[in-house]
Amino acid sequence: MKKISPVIILVVFSLVARAQYFNQPAYDKNFYSWPVGAVKAIVANFGELRPNHYHMGLDCRTEQVENKPVLAAAAGYIAKVKIEPWGFGRALYVNHPNGHTSLYAHMNDFYPELEAYVKDQQYKLQSWSLFIDVPSNLFPVRQGQQIGWSGNTGGSQGPHVHFEIRDTKSDKVLNPLSMGFPIADNIAPDVLRLAVYDRCISVYEQTPKIYPLKKVNGIYVPVSGNIKINSEKASFAITAYDRYSGSTNQNGIYQAVLFDNDKPISGFRMDSISYADTRYLNAHIDYRYRAAGGSYLQHLSRLPGNDGGIYKSDGSDGVIDFENEKEHNIRIAVADPNGNTSSLQFSITSIGNSTARASLPAASQAAFKPLHINVFENNEVNFFLSERALYDSFHFKYNKTFDAVGRPIYQLHNATVPLHDYFALKIKSNIAITDTSKAVIYRSYGSKKDYVKAVNERGWYKAKFREFGNFQLLQDDTPPSVIPIGFHNGINASKLSRIAFAVTDNTEEIEQFTAMLDGKWLRFTNDKGRNFIYKFDEKCSPGPHELVVTATDQVGNTTTKTYNFTR
Repeated sequence: MKKISPVIILVVFSLVARAQYFNQPAYDKNFYSWPVGAVKAIVANFGELRPNHYHMGLDCRTEQVENKPVLAAAAGYIAKVKIEPWGFGRALYVNHPNGHTSLYAHMNDFYPELEAYVKDQQYKLQSWSLFIDVPSNLFPVRQGQQIGWSGNTGGSQGPHVHFEIRDTKSDKVLNPLSMGFPIADNIAPDVLRLAVYDRCISVYEQTPKIYPLKKVNGIYVPVSGNIKINSEKASFAITAYDRYSGSTNQNGIYQAVLFDNDKPISGFRMDSISYADTRYLNAHIDYRYRAAGGSYLQHLSRLPGNDGGIYKSDGSDGVIDFENEKEHNIRIAVADPNGNTSSLQFSITSIGNSTARASLPAASQAAFKPLHINVFENNEVNFFLSERALYDSFHFKYNKTFDAVGRPIYQLHNATVPLHDYFALKIKSNIAITDTSKAVIYRSYGSKKDYVKAVNERGWYKAKFREFGNFQLLQDDTPPSVIPIGFHNGINASKLSRIAFAVTDNTEEIEQFTAMLDGKWLRFTNDKGRNFIYKFDEKCSPGPHELVVTATDQVGNTTTKTYNFTR
């Protein structure tokens, strides 16, 4: 009998171990059908990187037009309906007997029977926006049944259907591309650049060394050759994209695994993500680098405060320790759900201890740490961060300046350090607040700004925020602006198809818009948070009418306008 070489056995075992680093989810790949009556193609995949969140489903193409049929991906029943100005826009949830829920978002209309039911619920609740449970016996659906028409509603930036599959019990979102959907893919991911970090200091207090890559014999390598670093510890991040056959879109990658001297030590995989964890994207990427205008860099190491579920590690959390071995051979394997794989290989050598510590901020600045409660307080401002708020440590910076009219501005670090949890900021009353109910705290950083209603607690005004920046205590006495579009008092509206109002506020926050037609609530839509629109229907019969519209901002400033018209 022929002997098997131990080298061959070792190689085969190594390949099997690599393949099994992540457990493959087991799904019935014949259960679902394509959810759109259009070409079977996607614009975006599951787990793609977005501001403050992962993309939680597939964006199915609708051939760049609206009103394509939206189809039930499997038999079940309509379980929930959601309508909101942003986010999903108009969305349906369908529960299935396999324990999953499918979601269809950015729709224009639901099928007629359901559309009538939803309209009735909106009038009962006197709210256009809603998120309701639907009794399971009302709207059963068959696989492939049309349940509505595609659109561009909510946060959508172009016509498509956002499609998700969730575990019904846990609400965790699952990767549909693991379930047999017919997306052709024989192209391995593209790896564009490598970032190397000195992990003796925080990732928020350094700029990583960026290495462009090239391909040599099908393997990605750094253009500059092997890497030398002044540090006792290092970690890595990559910019990478996946592409599908016949598409030029740069989509998100499914999996990346870090090998140290041919041993898998850390990696991430986009099999499932809960909405409770989606903000951990800010720990998965180099947030500071991205905030400064750089590309997405995805960490191969788990930051100390990252409790998201996409990572797996051997205990090192993907950090290379040079204490016992100065040179390490590194391989990063990047794969898609079909198994197409690209590899990045290089060696890295420590040539000395970290030189970055000397440039750290002065010890007088507060050192904030993840997994700890961090407190800042003085006579004018105070807050604390929960144990879950931070992903990595940093030295907190504080400064006080004044605006053009002498009002204090409190500079609380900067927005390039992400926060996971909200924090309650308190500012001592330092301006003449004549009406405490109108107090707001204004936050700005760069072009971004927020106004949040502040609550008076014995002279300290409190509001919750989720980002650092520059903060001011102000009083808002300005009511919203309500401007009719093509409509005015006394108009004969018999030839109009709709009534529209542009409603704005100096704080950009409209708390409520209400329209009453002859004393009864009238439904105005508000897609994308723009204009409020009523399309004439049976609620407005021929004849004279009185329309009263009221807009209120978050501190209670109100504008009311009355229009008499004829239909």
